[in-house]
Amino acid sequence: MRSVTLLNIYDHPITQKYVRRSGMAHAISVAYHAFHLAKEYHINPDSAAKAGFLHDIGHYEWYRNGEWDYDDYREYDIHPIKGAERAHKLLVRLGEDKRVAKEISHAVLFHTDSALPKGDFQLSTLQHIVHLADEKDKQPGNTHHYRAIDKEKERSLVMELDQKIEALFQKQQMTRKG
Repeated sequence: MRSVTLLNIYDHPITQKYVRRSGMAHAISVAYHAFHLAKEYHINPDSAAKAGFLHDIGHYEWYRNGEWDYDDYREYDIHPIKGAERAHKLLVRLGEDKRVAKEISHAVLFHTDSALPKGDFQLSTLQHIVHLADEKDKQPGNTHHYRAIDKEKERSLVMELDQKIEALFQKQQMTRKG
């Protein structure tokens, strides 16, 4: 049984403020991609979905003259750093296991190289999956951040993913017992 669900995270005002800023449809899509990749890579699908959902929680809006300024974003953005902090604080506040919260926060931190020094990094499987899930959903010109779905559909998709995670955990428990 999970102590914190995606719906718990989705409903929180911090999520509504910061994840919505970077694109709720994108966050949900990346959570789904991360869930499926987690099954493929044999890691915890709950942590993967949560990290995918929260991966852009640290975004700042880089606008110049009312238009998205991708050059400024690439040059000055630290959203993975801010996002890791926000994700960790939110998850701990909601009651997530502290080790799991840290692991998810690290996946948020390493989902992109935009704020990291140059060089080779050895990513954990979860970190790699969140990066891949984000890449799967990207669209030219960063339009993936501007896709919109209504809040009722968002909530429905989040609850559906929670159910998929629960069903997978129940199936794993049945396999261990039998």
